[in-house]
Amino acid sequence: MTNIGASNGLLRDYFPKHTDLRGHTADRLAAVAAEINARPRKTLGWARPADLFERRSMPVLPSPLD
Repeated sequence: MTNIGASNGLLRDYFPKHTDLRGHTADRLAAVAAEINARPRKTLGWARPADLFERRSMPVLPSPLD
């Protein structure tokens, strides 16, 4: 299964196929996204996507030796 297929499968746990997402609030969609991104993934070496994103989003500080 591809990463996209696995992601779609995770979404189906919350929203069955053909669900109209307009019937859900932005807060509900954000909560589902947060839950999904907090789940460890085998393809990421059992890391959580949210943790990897947070690490990559942190600003790089200059070295005190520079």
